[in-house]
Amino acid sequence: MAHERIAFPMPASCEVVFDVFHYHRWRARWDSLVSHTEVDGGAPCPSVGAVSENVGGGLLRALSMRTEFVSYQRPRLAAARMLGTSFPFSRWAASMKHEPAVGGGSVLVYTYNIEAGPRVLRWLIEPVVQHVFRRQTIKRFERMRAFLSTNAAEVEAWQRGYHSTGSTDSQ
Repeated sequence: MAHERIAFPMPASCEVVFDVFHYHRWRARWDSLVSHTEVDGGAPCPSVGAVSENVGGGLLRALSMRTEFVSYQRPRLAAARMLGTSFPFSRWAASMKHEPAVGGGSVLVYTYNIEAGPRVLRWLIEPVVQHVFRRQTIKRFERMRAFLSTNAAEVEAWQRGYHSTGSTDSQ
């Protein structure tokens, strides 16, 4: 089983970074690793116990994963685990912790555990899966950082209206 913890400095507050990842209206604008994400029941973002369907994007379009959120504490922590299996993963779990950064912005700490399958080929494919997953994770959060560097103010304006009124998200 591969386990890693990677810290990503972000040019926005914990609240903005958290929402840009978890609210589908924002994630669709920057996350090319997934082509579609949807919470069962149609909610605009996950919650504890929520199950979501995540369809890969680009070259990873064939990869689809159902996840269940085991923690969702806006704006500090979210954690999910894969339900069932999705080749090449036999197990997948990840958490995102958000911490304020000295001098502004925040740090997103992404921790994951993955196990490749099938078991008989694990020794062969897991190092490759780990390498590709790590590389794609870094690219993904670099795209998020670039999006935030030019769109954080737009997200903050949306948050002022959305979180203060509790309105439902239309996208």
